[in-house]
Amino acid sequence: MASFSPVDLQQALSGAGYPANGEQLADCARENGAARELTQELEQHKQEQFDGPAEVSKAIFRDQ
Repeated sequence: MASFSPVDLQQALSGAGYPANGEQLADCARENGAARELTQELEQHKQEQFDGPAEVSKAIFRDQ
């Protein structure tokens, strides 16, 4: 189970431009001071293209 919440994820992605892949979103999250676990989770989705924050949340939390 993730040690971060959907709210943490959305705060980490503040200012992200879409469409974006997981690697780009991980970079944005790092710039926003996100926890390492959160950025690593985003990097695991580097091959996926996301059109908005709702898609990111679904991908990150679908297995929770």
